Amino acid sequence: METPDEVTGPVKLANPTEFTIRELAEKVVAMVGGAATYETKPLPVDDPRQRQPDITLARSVLGWEPTTALQDGLRPTIEYFRRHLALDDVGARAAADD
Repeated sequence: METPDEVTGPVKLANPTEFTIRELAEKVVAMVGGAATYETKPLPVDDPRQRQPDITLARSVLGWEPTTALQDGLRPTIEYFRRHLALDDVGARAAADD
């Protein structure tokens, strides 16, 4: 909102580090512990082979680039879901006791 007037379109804010969904899943499983099975299916024919976003505009116009590594961002996300799921579990047990 505080960009110069000549910046009229959206500016992509993303992490340009590319990784597969499988790599993400394996990282999450390693961080939360436990076992997992993975199923690989063929990609749709129109699926892009590369998803690495171009954040050149964000860097040049906003002076912005990501500063949080994936693993560092996953930690608080995992903790949030642990707390949220634990609260849901407590609520479900309380409802069952009624």
